[in-house]
Amino acid sequence: MVKSKKEDSNLELIKNTSEKLFSLIGVGVEPKVEYDKENDLYLINVEAGDEAGLLIGKKGETINSLQIVINQIIRQKKNEWVRVVVNVADFREKEKSRMEELAEQTAARVRETGTPQNLYNLTPSQRRVVHMALASESDIKTESVGEGAERCLIVSKKA
Repeated sequence: MVKSKKEDSNLELIKNTSEKLFSLIGVGVEPKVEYDKENDLYLINVEAGDEAGLLIGKKGETINSLQIVINQIIRQKKNEWVRVVVNVADFREKEKSRMEELAEQTAARVRETGTPQNLYNLTPSQRRVVHMALASESDIKTESVGEGAERCLIVSKKA
């Protein structure tokens, strides 16, 4: 696969930026950056060993914050929006799998009891995974309601 100069330039900038950020926070990791053409994003994979928990943080708060900071730095330097996703110790894959499992269990509970089930304390990306996981179910619907910290996802039977 042939990379464009823009892609190479972005890869280098993202790698240098992420290395500097990890260095500044005192974490000795070697980020690997690759371009995902299918999803049009740059993926920073970090094998963090003993420091994985520190970089992921409680409920993924730290990894999400790192991702926001890197995205903002790149946006400011490039003067355009470049989508960057940070993944530490395969956290993103594990989190997606966990949310899909939660979605299936919740749908099964709705089918069994016939009553809607509320899922609280989900991040926007977690709610999106649940919505996507249940989108193809012919008898189940999902809906996000509320605002801010009070926002929840309701899984219920279709009428």
